[in-house]
Amino acid sequence: MAYIIENANILKDNQLQKRSLLIKENKIASVRTDVIQYKWMKMNAEPYIMTPTFVLLNNRIPYKGTFQEIKKYMTEEFLLKGCTTLLTCANVSYEREIPEKVREIKTALIGSPVDFIIGVKIPIKKLTQSFIRICKRERIPAIFVEINNTEELEKIPWGWIRDALFPFNSPLIPVVSSPAKKEAENYLSKWKMMMIKEKIPCLFDELAENEPLTAVVLNKIGLYPQKACLMHGAEVSYNLYLKAREIKNVDEVSLFHYHGDRLVVTIHKGKVIRSGVEVLYRPGNGEYVKVKTPSFFTI
Repeated sequence: MAYIIENANILKDNQLQKRSLLIKENKIASVRTDVIQYKWMKMNAEPYIMTPTFVLLNNRIPYKGTFQEIKKYMTEEFLLKGCTTLLTCANVSYEREIPEKVREIKTALIGSPVDFIIGVKIPIKKLTQSFIRICKRERIPAIFVEINNTEELEKIPWGWIRDALFPFNSPLIPVVSSPAKKEAENYLSKWKMMMIKEKIPCLFDELAENEPLTAVVLNKIGLYPQKACLMHGAEVSYNLYLKAREIKNVDEVSLFHYHGDRLVVTIHKGKVIRSGVEVLYRPGNGEYVKVKTPSFFTI
């Protein structure tokens, strides 16, 4: 059934943009600045601030816990925070482990109430052409690379790695093991220089867990504009926050961290999963998201 969301205050680039959205078959069919003149059912979203639902990186899900433990964790860490998609990764030491480890996580998340994508994490010294080819065959959208020292970066045949990545081009994402801030900064600086020099699809910085992933990051791993987006053709997944003067000029990350008490509605693919303080926990409502092509959409 088609309907219209009128007077939506969409938060984008730290500003509220007044828009009207035409919804058809759980997809955003149109986003307009003017009033959509149709006789379909209308919903007035004027009292709220609308954002896309969030995508979070999380590697601490208690896969082997009881149903109640998993439900509590998923509710508190995702549903109550307006997150409907998670990124997690399988820790692998050898390339032959990739299919099995990814399959284990898929099985563990079969009852997930939120959508999920799965990357892999490997020590940089294990990064080889054949490893990349298996990731490409398995459609792995994100490869986390553990860096322990700068010497390891010099030993990798980056030209071959670049060739092996093409055309799927899963981004390489650094994970720095050093607790010392200055040493970690040195590793990341060296990583950035190497990636630019070798023209490798990558992220220059680490990804923080339980922090909304930006549109740039989501595009790199192939989720944007499929997820965390309110534009033509996107799925109907959004959050509604009660409007207040003090949150007119904040970004989505600040809204996520400091105004969670104002989150009153979360919609996931057209279904209500949060209304007020009530969370509708639907086991198995989440799906494994198959990424077609990382960095396909130009931002």
